[in-house]
Amino acid sequence: MSIYYLFVINFLGYNKLMLNIFNNLEAWVTTVMEQLGEPGVGLLVLLENLFPPIPSELILPLAGFTASKGDFLIISVILWATLGSVVGAIILYKVGALLGRDRTRAIFRKMPLVSINDVDKTEAWFIKHEAKTVFYGRMVPIFRSLISIPAGVERMNMGLFVAYTTAGSLIWNSTLTGLGFILGENFHLVEEYVSLFQYLVIVVVIIGVGYFVARRLRQRNTKQQ
Repeated sequence: MSIYYLFVINFLGYNKLMLNIFNNLEAWVTTVMEQLGEPGVGLLVLLENLFPPIPSELILPLAGFTASKGDFLIISVILWATLGSVVGAIILYKVGALLGRDRTRAIFRKMPLVSINDVDKTEAWFIKHEAKTVFYGRMVPIFRSLISIPAGVERMNMGLFVAYTTAGSLIWNSTLTGLGFILGENFHLVEEYVSLFQYLVIVVVIIGVGYFVARRLRQRNTKQQ
């Protein structure tokens, strides 16, 4: 069980039934791969994009380990995984496009401590760096899937979106699958180290949000004085 998912379980207060589901996740992933082969890896990665509690750091190293035994072709695993990543990203892009810029801004207007100026600055930054954001975002835990939504909201050029999503996903998938192939039966080490990275990302996000809230409250108090 990775640190990230233990954090999620504790934070959201899941009961023992949910904990058992997470513990049995590896068995379920293994069953899907056994039944569907390499395309099953693509399906699992697609689902992971839409439902993040399905961890790619478990799916891909396990697929790499399976390839090391000769049951899968590693190139086929990587290609199917990347296809699943791209299809999942396109679905989330469409969700963002359907949500639209106006609805998104309306939602942020109702959020406490958030001004429309904050939204404008974030929007301008994303538009300026959208290609890099999508590319590198595909290699950052938690944000790997979420980055597709603002890309859809801003109607990023679909061709560029698919190209940078494919490139970033290919690197991520190749790395985790390759490590699973090399480590063999010790493929679980990949999940442990990636989970530490996820934990670091969570901490950075919490610190960033905390800093934003503290600064905004300080600005509000200054105006009231």
